[in-house]
Amino acid sequence: MSRPRAVVFGYHDVADRCLRALVSGGVDVALLVTHRDDPAEERWFACAADTAREHGIEVSYQSENDSPGLQQRIAAIAPDFIFSFYYRALLSDAMLGLARRGALNMHGSLLPDYRGRAPVNWAVLNGETRTGATLHYMAARADAGDIVDQLAVPILEDDDARIVMHKVTVAAETVLWRSLPGLIDGTAPRSRQDLSKGRYFGRRRPEDGRIDWRRSAREIHNLIRAVAPPFPGAFCELRGERLWIHRSRVVQNAATRGEPQLHAEGGRCLARCGDGHWLEVLAAADSRGPLDLSRWAAELANHPVALT
Repeated sequence: MSRPRAVVFGYHDVADRCLRALVSGGVDVALLVTHRDDPAEERWFACAADTAREHGIEVSYQSENDSPGLQQRIAAIAPDFIFSFYYRALLSDAMLGLARRGALNMHGSLLPDYRGRAPVNWAVLNGETRTGATLHYMAARADAGDIVDQLAVPILEDDDARIVMHKVTVAAETVLWRSLPGLIDGTAPRSRQDLSKGRYFGRRRPEDGRIDWRRSAREIHNLIRAVAPPFPGAFCELRGERLWIHRSRVVQNAATRGEPQLHAEGGRCLARCGDGHWLEVLAAADSRGPLDLSRWAAELANHPVALT
């Protein structure tokens, strides 16, 4: 029996691990279509193109995903499967139709929850205690096709989006690996999504990281960890200068009355939020680089700062 052939559209750690799973699972991956790295973006994840070359797989960088040339190339390959692993563009119906046995996507949430963009960041921002990875068939509408399998991972109280993304990557590899035999022999399950549940989320912009200190300590903590580096970061203006807060912890004590304020107590930098509860600032930076928190705490002890 000949090996099933596949074309992969992919980028990021998820593409790296899932590409390795396909190769280890006996799939003949004929082509990887991927993105060129954006010089303005910090690449903190594995390079799927390097993984492909390691295994002798052809790599294509496409600025136009549905160009006639690419469609002709894939039609000539005649793939059994097309896979999308964290590829940053939707594939057209014509492209999906080139897969003889199905086109599947790996999404970083427990569908139908968190369909759309940046699902890990949105889940952390909204204070979810779990998310996961879902393998599903692609349809005309993004993240709406039948589900093959999914696996949940926990989101702990102080996990930031990068930590959760690593967990989701492991879940994605696991889901694909255990689903491959059924996909290959035609016995993999297909469960229709109930699209009345969950909802779509859009792209996040750097400006969405602005901290509103009138919000609760928990909400601000969730924002900080949702956009912490390597993402653009949560920030505010302090004394006319931009301040980024990269790590925080909710202080477990009773609420106090008063306006939002940054001060120090016992050598710790503390921010009183809109609900009267406090956040401890564990890492911060300004335009010159990371702040020395012990020195900053000494300054704040004598000169608390109002937060607006």
